[in-house]
Amino acid sequence: MLERLSYRGWNNAYKLSNGIVELVITADVGPRILFYGFRDGENLLHEVEQDAGKTGGSEFRLYGGHRLWVSPEVERTYYPDNTPVAIVQQGNATRFTAQREALPPGTNLQKELEVELAAEGSEVRITHRVRNDDTNPTTLAPWSPTMMGEGGRVILPLPPRVAMDKDHYLPVGVFGIWSFTDLADPRWVLGTAYLQLRHLANPQGRFQEQMGGIYNPAGWGAYFRRGHLFVKRAAVISGARYPDFGCNFEVFTNPDFIELETLGPLVELRPGEVVEHVERWWLFAGVPEGESEAWIESAVVPHVLQAKASA
Repeated sequence: MLERLSYRGWNNAYKLSNGIVELVITADVGPRILFYGFRDGENLLHEVEQDAGKTGGSEFRLYGGHRLWVSPEVERTYYPDNTPVAIVQQGNATRFTAQREALPPGTNLQKELEVELAAEGSEVRITHRVRNDDTNPTTLAPWSPTMMGEGGRVILPLPPRVAMDKDHYLPVGVFGIWSFTDLADPRWVLGTAYLQLRHLANPQGRFQEQMGGIYNPAGWGAYFRRGHLFVKRAAVISGARYPDFGCNFEVFTNPDFIELETLGPLVELRPGEVVEHVERWWLFAGVPEGESEAWIESAVVPHVLQAKASA
């Protein structure tokens, strides 16, 4: 069910609902998926209060929620998408197509989110598209950050651990670090099988921000807060060249929010070509509290496997 409504000062927002979960996508800017949660429940996504209802202008605004970016992170990544988007329904899917990024620092890219909510359950399929409307080819990777609410933690699985032997001389993954990544920061929890990053409103580390990326062959990441578990999946393309030294999943946090991000492979888009990147989301309630790897195995992984089985 698609319903047009006013939302936090935007007059053209659209609610998708199947009676179990709801999404709200703004069409006055973005597009941004601003709300994802159970019907009549709390929003699992973070919304930027000072950006609510704003449109126009040349300043980039985060707005909150889920967005489509392009990697590598350079000036054009922060193109101010402050203008209305076009909306088209095709069957069970709704397309939200932004205007061409024709002004500086844009390079004539056009971005689109296609959102499809399952008839039952919490599954959402989001197809991210980037079209090159320039006269020159360009190299990029689709990048889909999801801003999650404060007070939770993100969880990423590490490649399987195996003792060193003649079949395991080579590395099985990468860990991307930024100039402000500090593994001594207590927000990081580095385990044997999982990486966790916690959100803290008043971090005590050297830097306010923390970020890291991995090559994640399992293709899933999760966010947990107050008994709710958000799971997202993205296909892993074997042998592809991923950005940021080979990262297909990244995490970021600052005092306001925490992000769970997926990236597609780097591609050279010729004029008129389009690249797609698909994520699937699920939401689970009643998940017990915890933080150890034993808790992840017992409380988180069964839901991840359930999501995989339904994909």
